[in-house]
Amino acid sequence: MPSRFQGSLTQDWDPVVLSKRKPRSSELKDPKAVNQALRAGASVETVKKHDAGSNKKSSTTGPVMYARKLDEQTEPAGFEKVAPEVRAAIQKARLAKKMSQVELAKLINERAQVVQEYESGKAVPNQAVLAKMEKVLDVKLRGRIK
Repeated sequence: MPSRFQGSLTQDWDPVVLSKRKPRSSELKDPKAVNQALRAGASVETVKKHDAGSNKKSSTTGPVMYARKLDEQTEPAGFEKVAPEVRAAIQKARLAKKMSQVELAKLINERAQVVQEYESGKAVPNQAVLAKMEKVLDVKLRGRIK
């Protein structure tokens, strides 16, 4: 014979409340929902956003700055690039040691593209990379070259 539940059975007399979920904001903005709320006598608040959805200048908000103007004021005009003297010194010293750009890159633990950018003058000078190149090439690249 199957066994039945041996524990004590009790009734839970607490009330269970079923309620609807809260309406989403998109549902509240729906014209049908607004009209229904107006017919039911509920309070409906309407707010007009100032210059919403337009690309007009407002004289009340003060001076309006264009994005380009703002960019020009906050960002530097340009980054410093490798000087032509340094470029030439790197290339001359590398060729004197009969090294390729790839070999020099391996010796200084950098990518070959980094050496190529330094020699072409496209790189932003990094003092750590220049120090590594100075050690390997035995040439002065930082400070004043005399």
